[in-house]
Amino acid sequence: MDPRLVPTDSGAHDQVVKLEEEIERLAEALARCRKIAFAARAAIIVGAVWLAALILGLIGPDATALLGSTALILGGIVVYGSNATTTRQTEGRIAQAEAQRAALIGEIELRVVPETSKLLH
Repeated sequence: MDPRLVPTDSGAHDQVVKLEEEIERLAEALARCRKIAFAARAAIIVGAVWLAALILGLIGPDATALLGSTALILGGIVVYGSNATTTRQTEGRIAQAEAQRAALIGEIELRVVPETSKLLH
């Protein structure tokens, strides 16, 4: 946007600012979702490798190892699924807020403010 253009409707401008803050907050939440998804996938992989090592006899038979590997796999699946839902909802809320922001920006009437350097001469 041209820095010489200023909104004539401060109410709409304030709403745009609030929407931009909301979009930023949601983007941070989305970044956290991606980190959680990565951790969940890592837990699934570690659990599967651990279980495979147990089945193939690479590590001794141990009930704790079997329980731990199963817990990692199942826990990772549950967290990944729940997080996927949260991610989709957050992406939808970001899209909705961006659409609202675009609509508000389209409605704002702008007026040209003269450059100060021209006024001083």
